[in-house]
Amino acid sequence: MPRILAIDHGTVRIGLAISDEMEIIASPLKTLDANREAERNIARIVREKHIGKIVIGMPFHMNGDKGGAAERVEKFATSLGKELHHAVPIEFVDERLSSVEAEASLSRAGITGKRERNEIVDQLAAVVILQEHLNQQRGPEGFLLPDASYELPWTDEPKRRRK
Repeated sequence: MPRILAIDHGTVRIGLAISDEMEIIASPLKTLDANREAERNIARIVREKHIGKIVIGMPFHMNGDKGGAAERVEKFATSLGKELHHAVPIEFVDERLSSVEAEASLSRAGITGKRERNEIVDQLAAVVILQEHLNQQRGPEGFLLPDASYELPWTDEPKRRRK
């Protein structure tokens, strides 16, 4: 089954994340420099990893409007589509606060060095974008929980009352 590639496009770095084959979990993949070779490098990754869809974070303003950054991302997506000969669908996903969530995760993990953070923050932002997309794709019924008819061994015990 093909995987999904997520892209967090920045002016300096591009973070990439990839789904598992079942499209349940997002994992960091790599960080690329945002240069002229980025589209070509991503196209190579798409072929090597058998990517079936690409989601790119769209940097909307907090009020939902598009700004200059959104135009830059749309231009990048157009260029990437041409590099891939439009063989892989590209979707945009609202990325508002994905970088903030990635930074918060790094802080919780105790990663405080600027160099360390710069190496992985864009990948983590791509993970946030992709995981949100995967969750929305499955919907609430996609969670792996047993249904009411499934008997679990610990539910057979009689309920105890407090005295």
